[in-house]
Amino acid sequence: MVKLFSVTKTGASGLGSTFRFWLGFICLLSFWACESKKTSAPASSAFRTVTDDLGRTVNLPVLPKRVMALTPSLTEMLFAVADTASIIARTQNCDFPAAALTKPVLNNYPMDYERLLALKPDVVFATDGIISMEVAAQVQKLGIPIYFQTYDSVADIIRGIRSLGVLLHRETQANAVADSLQTQLNQLAADTAGPNRPRVLAITWQDPIYVYGRNTVFSDKLRYAGGQNAVTEVFAQPYPALTREYILKMNPEVIIGSDFAKMEKTFFSLYPELRRIKAYQNKRIYQVTDDLMSRPSPRVVEGIAELKAVLR
Repeated sequence: MVKLFSVTKTGASGLGSTFRFWLGFICLLSFWACESKKTSAPASSAFRTVTDDLGRTVNLPVLPKRVMALTPSLTEMLFAVADTASIIARTQNCDFPAAALTKPVLNNYPMDYERLLALKPDVVFATDGIISMEVAAQVQKLGIPIYFQTYDSVADIIRGIRSLGVLLHRETQANAVADSLQTQLNQLAADTAGPNRPRVLAITWQDPIYVYGRNTVFSDKLRYAGGQNAVTEVFAQPYPALTREYILKMNPEVIIGSDFAKMEKTFFSLYPELRRIKAYQNKRIYQVTDDLMSRPSPRVVEGIAELKAVLR
């Protein structure tokens, strides 16, 4: 009888050793793979719980890969801090920086929930007072986290930039932007530290007359620019409606709204008695860039510098 295959004791031992070697090697590779996963960056599917500026508890991805803002000021912040490739869209009102115009548009008034869901953001950022709690509730029902920021002062803008850096794991970029702005703000404050601060009334709507109230970022911008808000009373609404009698009693030295010629044809034609105020008598009526004045964005220093130029 012919033996087709024969294994000696020595051969069998050799094969067993080879088998054990490769088995051990495969196990070692598996161990390395597991350890590599442990030491690598967290998966974007991992979540963490944070508290936004409204005190709301929000579950955010540890590493958000798809982000957008529902307000122009926060879109500007994202482009200053985030990886721009991660910004997936903008609203119809987000027009700065120029790179924002290359992004798809989401209508936020009224909110296009179907479009928002199709964009699949990991998180959306919103500003208190612009996006309502009703809209926020609907966004959350779609399974999309929404994080709010609030701004009552220029310092809040700086804080908001740093906060975005932490949430997006872009601390280095955010701190560089915030530190640069803070340095410029410190210089502006030093340059305008005199006692003579003109009283400024900033008009946002003419009929009825709505103005920037005391409890707005604008008041703090004026402080850096060397002025003060002519509205000394704190109203419930940040942008209160004022009567002509109230404005006459206030007697502002400067009005921000439009240039003198346009205001003469519109505002002062509607309210001719207001021609008695100092701002009109001295023709200290100015137009400034609305976006720079109204948006709490990284361009805050530019806005203050423009105000400073007209208050000199």
